[in-house]
Amino acid sequence: METLDVVVIGAGQAGLSAGHHLLRRGGLRFVILDAEEGPGGAWRHRWDSLTMDSVNGIRELPGMPEVEAAPKEPSNRAVPAYFADFERRSDLPIQRPVRVTRVEEDSDPGTGDPGPRPLLVHSAGTDGAPRPVLRTRAVLNATGTWTRPFRPAVPGAAGFRGTQLHTADYVRAEDFAGQRVGIVGGGISALGHLLEIAEVGETLWYTRREPVFQDRPFTEELGRAAVAGVERRVREGLPVGSVVSHTGLVWTPQLRSAERRGLLARRPLFTRLTPHGVVEADGTETALDAIVWATGFRHELRHLAPLGLRNRRGGIALDGTAVAEDPRIHLLGYGPSASTIGANRAGRAAVNRLLKDLAREPVAT
Repeated sequence: METLDVVVIGAGQAGLSAGHHLLRRGGLRFVILDAEEGPGGAWRHRWDSLTMDSVNGIRELPGMPEVEAAPKEPSNRAVPAYFADFERRSDLPIQRPVRVTRVEEDSDPGTGDPGPRPLLVHSAGTDGAPRPVLRTRAVLNATGTWTRPFRPAVPGAAGFRGTQLHTADYVRAEDFAGQRVGIVGGGISALGHLLEIAEVGETLWYTRREPVFQDRPFTEELGRAAVAGVERRVREGLPVGSVVSHTGLVWTPQLRSAERRGLLARRPLFTRLTPHGVVEADGTETALDAIVWATGFRHELRHLAPLGLRNRRGGIALDGTAVAEDPRIHLLGYGPSASTIGANRAGRAAVNRLLKDLAREPVAT
């Protein structure tokens, strides 16, 4: 059993940032475990039409120049290439493809040392075969959300005979040519799908709540206020809300054009699905050929379940990046750090905190 100081789980923006600062500061034995076949994290799975001129701002990785790519280059090629360049320059100790299956406390540390117990990290390869267990003093979890798409439970969903897919499975608008498509969701991805599919078919937009559009441009001040709102929630141990719930949707020239064309005539979420469509909130039936669920993602934390980090309200209270009740665990890209800027800062902050904690606290070895 290999013994380390830190195991980083995930090699997206947050995991790579943490790895950079671990190498730069030195003194800690660590490894990065990544479930992907290659560099890029969730960017490897974005849809082809999400080009570099249409994504939200991408922050450069630590010590790297900004991402240089043609405006119309698909982000699922440009960003993974940028990550790969960073990994080559940094020579980080990344192991892939490795999927972490469980993190638990070492129940038999073999010593009477009163310090924090080590953690055991269980993982598997692509064939599902277990890999050697890693023993570590701390875990930096940077697994993101892409592997946990959320789709609300709606009666009749199993009986719908048309196409149903989530943003995580979306590839191209042309797949819906000539169809009537229901787009479900009130965020940026939902609007992106709606605008694309409306060029090749008919779209109907459904949201659970009335969308809030901002007439003012999105500024750094608004961004900071949104992050502060999310930060308050995680500090209090409340479930994490979406950034859009704090910022609203910002009017763009494309959305103004869509409004004039009548594409943004939002409907309340339907009450159930039928084999050939949906039952609207007012009880009428609407025929649909397909439904795109742009209903967001949940944080991928299932492998941490044995540690019992969640409270009765379903949230996890954080102290900075560290779990308040168990500072051996840091959550990067969670809550206020769920952005490329936030992920960079979280990686640096977590390493600074770890160096202080591990230097002053003995550990059972």
